[in-house]
This record gives sequence, structure tokens and C-alpha cells, in this order.
Amino acid sequence: MPPVNGRGPARRGVLTAAAGLAAVAATAPGAQAAEASNSGMGRSRWTTSWATAQTAPTATDAVASAGLTDGTFTANVRLSAGGTVRLRYGHAFGTVPVLIGPVTAGGRPVTFGGRAQAWIAAGASLTSDPVAGLRTTEAAALTVETRLPGPTGPLSFHRNTHASHTVDGVRTTSVFLLTGVEVTGAHGPVIAVLGDSIAEGVGTPDDADLRWPDQLARRLPGSAVADLGISGNRVLLDDARFGPSGQARFDRDVLSLPGLRTVLVHLGVNDLQQPPSQTDPARVLAGYRQLVLRARNAGLRVVGATITPFGGWTRWTPELEAVRQQVNAAVRTGRVFDAVADFDTALRDPEQPSRMLPAYDSGDGLHPNPAGHAALAAAVDRRHLL
Repeated sequence: MPPVNGRGPARRGVLTAAAGLAAVAATAPGAQAAEASNSGMGRSRWTTSWATAQTAPTATDAVASAGLTDGTFTANVRLSAGGTVRLRYGHAFGTVPVLIGPVTAGGRPVTFGGRAQAWIAAGASLTSDPVAGLRTTEAAALTVETRLPGPTGPLSFHRNTHASHTVDGVRTTSVFLLTGVEVTGAHGPVIAVLGDSIAEGVGTPDDADLRWPDQLARRLPGSAVADLGISGNRVLLDDARFGPSGQARFDRDVLSLPGLRTVLVHLGVNDLQQPPSQTDPARVLAGYRQLVLRARNAGLRVVGATITPFGGWTRWTPELEAVRQQVNAAVRTGRVFDAVADFDTALRDPEQPSRMLPAYDSGDGLHPNPAGHAALAAAVDRRHLL
């Protein structure tokens, strides 16, 4: 990947060679075209339009754990910004290289350094050439079909995107290896949402595109919003199922995105409610401040969201509520983040501030329904994203 905004160091190596032909692919016409598309003033014209964050499979994730041999994964993604398209793959948790391709996007062939197939190294990312003849509009749906000759071994993936995809024709809500769709047409702010299950879309129906990052993108024509929510994710602690903490994945998931201007951090409720519960607000705030420092070092603006109410959730306690209130009070002072999105105020019931308004509750006390997601999107001030 190129440096973020031309300021930071390159993050991960990119392997863009077909099997046994790395040196040849590096000088192929497609590689030259991709290099030319990124020239000028040291700043990429590419921006993220759709993205997802990866975790490692566990024993209960049958397809991701076993991997594929002569398999085809089809992803159906909703873009935010439009324009010329290229794809990005990642294998953050891989242990062996994986051969990718042939690939199509919007029915058109995708190449890597001018070739139909490429190897992605374990732990690395892989970016395609611009897809010839494909130009999308903002909010367009895009189908990406990826052939994996295999055997791949275990696959890095996002477990539940709350959207329908297929593996060899069988429906899944998981996305395997594909981590981003990048475009050239964004003319508004480019925002990454570092979040948990609420950003991921729990509480909204599949295939409805009613997650609050989706609804935020619709409020910002010409902008791009990358939803990096992972269910169960925390600021402070890693988890085998819910992935590395927000601090641990920040460089890979956020700072590697091209054209990024702002990161919106919406993490913290899982640090409180998941065992072992974090009962020291200073620890959560220290984690926030480290994220802010790293983002500012990359030239990014950082918006922080207050922790939403979760009274009624099975693990809520008065003691955890007190921690939530202390963290939110510190965030609202404006001395932690560059700006604040007050998600707590947007959702809470004034009569019972530890709980969501019933009209916004999906039914479990923790996750908002589509109306609640709309309230969260509305709580983000456009002026804070510019």
C-alpha cells in the first residue's frame, strides 16, 4: 500500500505476481498503468469506497477454517463513492500464500500486474490493477467473483457483514480475503469507522444497508465511508473470536486505507460488558488517546463517539454504568478527540438514561434497530468530518 496521505510509512508488502512470475508481473503493462494512476504530487487519487476488517477463523467457522479448493467466492458489496475501480485483498491471519484468480468485478475481468492470477503472501495485502471498462456510481452495488484454486488453508475473513454472499453457490454472510473496493471518484470526506457490532450492523436486517455507517454515507454525497466494525471488538483486549483490539488492528485496518481524512472511533462498550470487564475508566481513556496520537501522526482527524447505553443487556450492572458515565463525561470535554459524536445522547431514554429509547432498541438492550442506527448517523456532524 502507498503511504497514508503521503505522510506515513508503507504498511504491508504487496505481492502482485502470478505463480512463479513475480519479476515479470512487476513490469507488465497493467502494473505500469496502476503505477501511473497513482503518480502526481506523491498522493494517491484512490480512496476507499467499501471496506471490511478481518479476523482469524475459529473452529466453528467451517468454511474459513477449512479453506477452499477450486472454490468460488462471490461478494455483493454496496459502495459509497463511485468512479474507476480496483480491488484490495488481505490475508492478515494467513500462514501460507494463497493463489487468487481469475477474478471479475461487475462482470469484467480483474488483473494483477496485467495477469489474471496473483499470489497473496501470508499476512500481506494484494491490490489489483484498475478494472478496465468499469466505472461505478456512488451507492452502487458491485459483485466481485473470486476464484480460489487452492488448497488455500484457513482463510482470513469477516464473519458477518449482514449482507448476502455465496461460496460455490451457497449463501453466506461472510467475506473471505476481499478487504476493500477502492475508487477514484470521491469528492467529499473519506471516513473510516473503527467500531464494534453496532457499526457492523447488528440490529439491522441483512441486505438492507441500514447500518449507521451506510446511513452516514447517504447523508454525505460524494463521500466515502469504510465500515471497519467487528462484532465484540474492544479498545483494549484481543479475543480469539472477536479479533485483535482496536489498538492492535489500527495500523492495518485504518492507516492502510488510501485517501483517508477522518477516523471515527466507536469502541468501548465491549470493554465494559464482556468478561473480563474493564472497570477503570482511565484505562479506556488511555486507549482512546493512543488511537488519537497514532491517527494524528498520520495526518488524520479523529472523531470519538460516546459509549451508547446498554441497560437491559444481560451483563449490565450499576457499577459498569458508572464507568460508562465517567468515560463519556471525559469524552464530552473535548480533550480526548478532535470532535465528539454524542451517540449516548442520541439513543438514551431521558427517563432512564442507562437505557436506549424503546423506539431505538432492537430488543436486546445493547444493539439499536434501524431507527436507532439512523439516529446515530444523524448525530455525526458533517463539519467534524471535513
